[in-house]
Amino acid sequence: MNIDILTEDRLAALKDAIGQAEKIVVCCHKSPDGDALGAVLTWVEYLKMVGKEPVAVIPDAFPDFLKWLPGNEQLLRYDKHPEEATQTIAAADLVFCLDFDGLDRLDLMAKAMEGFKGRYVVIDHHTNPRIPGALELSYPSMCSTCELIFRIICQLGGFDEMTRRMATTLYTGMMTDTGGFTYNSTRPEIYHIIGLLLTKGIDKDKIYRNVFNVYSSWALRLRGYLMSQKLNVFDDFHASYFTISRQDMKNFHFIKGDVEGLVNEPLRIKGMKLSISLREDDRRDRVVWVSLRSVDDFPCNQMAAEFFNGGGHLNASGGRLDCSLEEAEKVVRAAIIHYENLLKG
Repeated sequence: MNIDILTEDRLAALKDAIGQAEKIVVCCHKSPDGDALGAVLTWVEYLKMVGKEPVAVIPDAFPDFLKWLPGNEQLLRYDKHPEEATQTIAAADLVFCLDFDGLDRLDLMAKAMEGFKGRYVVIDHHTNPRIPGALELSYPSMCSTCELIFRIICQLGGFDEMTRRMATTLYTGMMTDTGGFTYNSTRPEIYHIIGLLLTKGIDKDKIYRNVFNVYSSWALRLRGYLMSQKLNVFDDFHASYFTISRQDMKNFHFIKGDVEGLVNEPLRIKGMKLSISLREDDRRDRVVWVSLRSVDDFPCNQMAAEFFNGGGHLNASGGRLDCSLEEAEKVVRAAIIHYENLLKG
């Protein structure tokens, strides 16, 4: 099965960019998820394999359940070391932007990019990349950026030298960005790639346990509380939303990752088409993070762009509102009513 993804022109441009670069930075979006981290860690290892010395710079913290990933100790966090990260980016001549489509997805770290005078390369699977002048290797049909990274490494001739560590981080990204291969994962090529990763000796069952079976008792209590007390279900619209307040997080000793994937849970309700979560930022006032999930052909990305200053994929998107949690609930209700015909249909 042919898994090549890049045209000859783009492949040549990528090789040229890597070959000419002396100082390379690899970065991803704010609040990195499994796909973002998996892509960054794998791509860094590949660049080292071909003789480069890249630096991985990420905007902020990632969930505790990803801290076992091999190589995470080498990540430079902007929120903890802003001066070092800014200097590192300014000194680079090539920056790889993995798993995001615009510099605004870096949040506060976007300021560090103001001093960057080199070239951007985007490797992503979101629609409509928005980084001016970048070499765009963006393919929305991919299930994850990690799938795209795997294909690119293979096309560059790197499969034989791919290590078990690289295969582990790639599989983690593919698995987490598809909900354990339960959505956006029907193409046969995905399972062909999984088979190839298995030849590198990865333990896919252990990877699953490392990611999904590591909640604290407080996290389980929080998740149960949110589903029993904070879930709003609109049966006529086949839609639901729930809120997570700063007080909720305090009451249940919240740590990053405790509610990861919870937005998918309401989709288990029979007939449900859309699930939305609203979470107050744990540090900044009047910032609410929005996650949307859907089934079949309901366009989460369209709703996210129209109502939540965001975007993403057809069935999995996100956004942000600069308002109170109560005001965000009004926006959600308006969005659900606006899409009444698609939700009720």
